[in-house]
Amino acid sequence: MRKLLLATVIASLSMTATASVETKDWYEYASDEAKQYVKDHIVLDFYASPSGTGFTEDSEVAHYIDLAHERGITGASVTIGAPHTPNMEAFKAEHAKWSKASAASKTPIRYVKNVEDFKLAHDNGEYAVMWASQTTMPLDGDVKNVAVMAEYGVRTMQLTYNETELTGSGVISMINGDTSGLTKFGEQVIDEMVKHGITVDLSHTSHHTTKGITDYMKKHHSGVPAIYSHSPIASTYDCEPHETIKETQQRMSKNNLDKSHPDYRLAACYRLLSDEQAKTVADMGGVIAVTATEWMLDGVWPEDISPQQFAEMIDGAVKVVGVDHVGIATDDMMTTAKVVPFTIANPDKYADNGYMVDAFNKGSTGCAELSKHIAGVVDHLWKIGYSNDDIAKLFGGNLMRVYVKTWK
Repeated sequence: MRKLLLATVIASLSMTATASVETKDWYEYASDEAKQYVKDHIVLDFYASPSGTGFTEDSEVAHYIDLAHERGITGASVTIGAPHTPNMEAFKAEHAKWSKASAASKTPIRYVKNVEDFKLAHDNGEYAVMWASQTTMPLDGDVKNVAVMAEYGVRTMQLTYNETELTGSGVISMINGDTSGLTKFGEQVIDEMVKHGITVDLSHTSHHTTKGITDYMKKHHSGVPAIYSHSPIASTYDCEPHETIKETQQRMSKNNLDKSHPDYRLAACYRLLSDEQAKTVADMGGVIAVTATEWMLDGVWPEDISPQQFAEMIDGAVKVVGVDHVGIATDDMMTTAKVVPFTIANPDKYADNGYMVDAFNKGSTGCAELSKHIAGVVDHLWKIGYSNDDIAKLFGGNLMRVYVKTWK
């Protein structure tokens, strides 16, 4: 199995930050030029830290934002809709908790309504917070609630999160044999999202459903791009993205691989995209933002990700779709201290044959906090040959171009 080059493990790592304590801090090893580049340019993150799991105290979010701002991160797309918000009431409660927590930071917050808000935040010394939903469950089965999500500031939304929803099937449903795709309700949701200026996000959605979504959008909403907000490309890792659990077991058996072999897999890399999925969205003018949180990569690496590996992930995606269609997204949970026991206690929520728990057991507990990685990523992208203009596109420019076309 082709593996990305492993960075040298540095034994003495900075522990100055209070957030994401599991994440190694690579900041002091980056060049001064790279640190300054980050501060001079718009850099957008994506993370998913539900109240009660990603954070329990407002101060945790405040410290996280303050460190990000101090090191030049412009802002982030923050998930406030996920399995923990199965209805509109829960979504509104999460919105309130996140609004309160983010406002607790020393850094002034700019809640994103328009694309211009990213530049204003950068220029004014603010931190941009953009709300995102990774599920349509808060709609409560009523397409009219898309307008409510928009009123609450949701700027991007997935139609499914892992499992099958009223809109279509997710990736975990797919690996368990669900071949259903986009539903009629899902089509109505897309229509309302386009109408109300919410970007269609395809991450966590099965390839059956993503094909239905992109086919529908090309036919009924020509010129409107979609994104994968946090989905690396499987070919970067030479792994299979669309196998069912049964098919993976058959492949392991056929290749005479047992659990002691480094290439043994309990399930396919189900969150990762095929080249075809990525190219389809690129052809629509969209963006594929690659995530850097190792435990979300299902144990492809047994260690936590380094800035060099993050840069190589970005480069792998660029080789498939080009520099104009790639973005970045850590998918940081801030901490996995509560995620691990939740995952183990709720196997029905992550019915992946134990693949993610196996990743935790191998030591994949770092969250890839962007403030601790991004300057080092710049250094490695420069080494690969990326220009400053290229990196500006990857770090935010490409996504903002999509938002200009999709937001109302």
